[in-house]
Amino acid sequence: MRYLVVSDIHANLAAFEAVIADAGQFDALWCLGDVVGYGPDPNDCVALLRQYELVCLSGNHDWAALGKLNLASFNADARAAATWTQQMMTNETREYLQALPSLRNMGQFTLAHGSPRQPVWEYILDPLVAYINFMHFENNYCLVGHTHTPVLYEQDVANSDCLVRFPQYGEPVELGNARLIINPGSVGQPRDSDPRAGYALLDTDAMTWEHRRTEYPIEETQNRMRQHGLPHRLVARLQYGW
Repeated sequence: MRYLVVSDIHANLAAFEAVIADAGQFDALWCLGDVVGYGPDPNDCVALLRQYELVCLSGNHDWAALGKLNLASFNADARAAATWTQQMMTNETREYLQALPSLRNMGQFTLAHGSPRQPVWEYILDPLVAYINFMHFENNYCLVGHTHTPVLYEQDVANSDCLVRFPQYGEPVELGNARLIINPGSVGQPRDSDPRAGYALLDTDAMTWEHRRTEYPIEETQNRMRQHGLPHRLVARLQYGW
């Protein structure tokens, strides 16, 4: 099976469409959460997602849009975007997001938005947090999003540590027998100083993982955000990937 793995679409339809076009043929889609929030097209992104054979998780911005999180825990820009998203979502979108789980096991893979320890909220930003999280899933591989940064952590049991591998885009990597935590990056709001949409392809027959990036019309998303009065900083950051 060939899976398109995405995370943190954040209501950026132009980026999501570009990823689907760039990915080519795939059998199913795994989405690691945060379909909405920040961007201008929450309903359209959910509708496009649902066209595919799909496993989708709920992220913290999805929960915020549903009123399941206290918005006081968000910064001012994220809070404003979440409030706007709550007002814009259709009942169909809301019902779909409401039904999403925060954690799934799919064969050899554990899927979480933030981490297997705290699926909705925890950020895996460094090897120490990654190492601790290896204790919280049983199979070899865990796929996470939330940080908006593509990376691969490999458990180093002998040294009670993790090895950190950064992506070589467009080069399939054999997953092997090591235990791994892998982040595909963000479709709709990258934060690694690369504004291109990030995603990955997983081949479970060959057992390979391929990080990918693709250009998308950033200005199209920015213009739609301006039209809706979304915060200026959220508009500007898309151009720089931070």
